[in-house]
Amino acid sequence: MTTAFITHRDCWHHDMGSHHPESPDRLGAINDRLIAAGLDLYLSYLDAPLVQMEHLMRVHTRSHIEAIEAAAPTHGIVHVDPDTAMSPGSWQAILRSAGAGVLATDLVMKGEVGTAFCAIRPPGHHAERNRAMGFCFFNNVAVAVMHAIEAWGISRVAVIDFDVHHGNGTEDVFAGNEKVLMVGTFQHPFYPYSGTESPAPNMCNIPLPAGTRGDGFRQVVSDIWLPRLRNFAPEIIFISAGFDAHYEDDMASLGLVDADYTWVTQQIKAVAAESAQGRIVSMLEGGYALSALARSVAAHIKVLSDL
Repeated sequence: MTTAFITHRDCWHHDMGSHHPESPDRLGAINDRLIAAGLDLYLSYLDAPLVQMEHLMRVHTRSHIEAIEAAAPTHGIVHVDPDTAMSPGSWQAILRSAGAGVLATDLVMKGEVGTAFCAIRPPGHHAERNRAMGFCFFNNVAVAVMHAIEAWGISRVAVIDFDVHHGNGTEDVFAGNEKVLMVGTFQHPFYPYSGTESPAPNMCNIPLPAGTRGDGFRQVVSDIWLPRLRNFAPEIIFISAGFDAHYEDDMASLGLVDADYTWVTQQIKAVAAESAQGRIVSMLEGGYALSALARSVAAHIKVLSDL
């Protein structure tokens, strides 16, 4: 069964400034790598729709949604926090990024594709219910998770976050929700300096010290993540797929390599095959060293597509 590759040209039009690491070049690098590797021939390319208000309001407050829309400029760049800014193209990109996950969820639940990867920006896992931060405005993966629960009646959803930064926004949305198990690794202490203070029982947070390499990452995945996931037996798996833990990415200080992303995706695929009928929706989060990002995404997609 094919893998859906969901994106939209609008996601290229979100601009936080010429020197900002979360740049449109990220999507260009991914596209170029997929073509160079010949993977594009095996993917089903789809345009991300605009997310609907009802989908956003399952996760965010109306006041937050309206504040983000009101902040969108008609010219220039406007900051909503020191790291997070909007340009005239940002609002459409934000809506497409959240809409991508909704479409991906529908496709895998209908059985039209086995897995889906959403090549989107801005990312989302730092966005809390009522706060934009860390390059994120709306929580894309949380919107998709809630769509699976509300529209498809799913009662056991796993969220896996291997971005180098803790997915504080996703935790803010789902802490204490028995229908959701979130497992994540992240460098700590490091932005956003969260995830270690008495997490809820459904949060499996694994802080990693700076300098952790692939062997340390693989050990905690094997010893902690996988038993929790298998015990939970998710009916669908969502991935906050950040690739900024790569050793080439100087935004952080972990030491993963392309093969580690291949390996972890294989482990996730095995869990999905056991209890989730293979259903996986993966959504791009971080990753700012363009070559490493592109190679790692290609490795991830190759496993998702059984290639």
